[in-house]
Amino acid sequence: MRLFITYIFIIFYFFPLCSQPKQEVRAVWLTTVYGLDWPRTKAVNETTIRKQKEELINILDQLKEAHFNTVLFQTRMRGDVAYRSDIEPYSSIFTGSVGKSPGYDPLAFAIEECHKRGMECHAWIVAIPLGSKKQVAGLGKSSVTQKRKEICIPYKNEYFLNPGHPATKEYLMKITREIINRYDVDGVHYDYLRYPERASGFPDSYDYKRYGKGRTLDQWRRDNITDIVRYIYNEVKETKPWVKVSTSPIGKYRDTNRYSSLGWNAFDVVYQDPQGWMSEGIQDQIYPMMYFKGNSFYPFALDWQEQNNNRHVIPGLGIYFLDPKEGKWKIEDIQRQISFIRNQKMAGQGHYRAQYLMQNTQGLHDELVGQYYTTEALQPPMPWLDNIAPTPPTGLTVSEDIDGYYRLSWKASTDNDQRNAPRYVIYASDSYPVDTNQPKYIIAQNVRGTQFEYTSLFPWMHTPYFAVTAIDRYGNESAPIQSE
Repeated sequence: MRLFITYIFIIFYFFPLCSQPKQEVRAVWLTTVYGLDWPRTKAVNETTIRKQKEELINILDQLKEAHFNTVLFQTRMRGDVAYRSDIEPYSSIFTGSVGKSPGYDPLAFAIEECHKRGMECHAWIVAIPLGSKKQVAGLGKSSVTQKRKEICIPYKNEYFLNPGHPATKEYLMKITREIINRYDVDGVHYDYLRYPERASGFPDSYDYKRYGKGRTLDQWRRDNITDIVRYIYNEVKETKPWVKVSTSPIGKYRDTNRYSSLGWNAFDVVYQDPQGWMSEGIQDQIYPMMYFKGNSFYPFALDWQEQNNNRHVIPGLGIYFLDPKEGKWKIEDIQRQISFIRNQKMAGQGHYRAQYLMQNTQGLHDELVGQYYTTEALQPPMPWLDNIAPTPPTGLTVSEDIDGYYRLSWKASTDNDQRNAPRYVIYASDSYPVDTNQPKYIIAQNVRGTQFEYTSLFPWMHTPYFAVTAIDRYGNESAPIQSE
């Protein structure tokens, strides 16, 4: 343990801040349940619809300013949803009434606005919990507890989908199928894909007797969750293989040889086996909820990274603890965790949750803008799915008008897969050729179309040279075409 603490000390004090990587997930959970992050206004007429939309636009603008590239948009809350669904009702958070449309499709709007800003939008799906008995009663006949009673279980004044029932995985896949078929999401992200905490009394004895097949109760439950993960992953990949599939497991997998989990871990407490999922290759990313400090964070982050099977591990950071009402964290706690993640070459960071970035709690947003996220970052590639770069664009032309605006146009990449048509990354520099290995030269990413307009933020920042690359949805980037 002393050696481990010394190792951490060396990283923090001799290497306090790594250079910013060109490829890094910078994600935020945007919470819609109870309107925690959004929306704050009920959409009941044209004015309030516009205001509700403007609230989301303001959040995304601030995230873009800080060079975030991934929004985990809460799409399914507790048996209700944020989109036009044939399966579950609209959440009342949008209008004040269960099942009532807010006059537009929030998920479609969120995807469109994220893509305008070059950010990915992942549909964040709360999987197993269905809410309190009061909440379920509020959904009336539209609740899954009424429509599909056989897959629902009451437990401690709440309702849950039953992971031990074989039809549960198909119900969750039905919701997933609806989302990925109707919407251009970049990922599906599953939260609470687990049993309730320490659920020794969870009423699934009938299903265990029927389906246990000689396994211990713990192993059967763990296998049930893994079976859901496997089923969803495989079908998503058959439908849209570039759509990322991820989960947010409990932040400690099991005890490590460096440090004990102190009785709180994914494997034993909620029957998750996320390291097993990565080993089997049925996850593209995991966002372990590492809302801890010190030895409850660092040894477990190392454990995730060492067992990642080359999948993306993106620790979730508990930025809500910067609020004195929530905890006693200091901004330095988050700074050190970001530096550690980068030193260990992990895939990125997730921030829970958007409100604390919008409120600039302890100056976090300013710190990211000014020091940690000063440049754009591209999405890390997924070579286990595809490792062939698209063909580069051709025929780049640049013109400058008297107002200092540069207008770029180019001929598209010749790749023919329209569903996975390449997007483009734009680079600008004051020297030729533009070094496209340097993230500081990225001025835009995920550009759709073959034209782009640019002006320097400040008149004295003259950047007359440009380069354009094609990038596919697996993160493969082509060679650049340079302006002359």
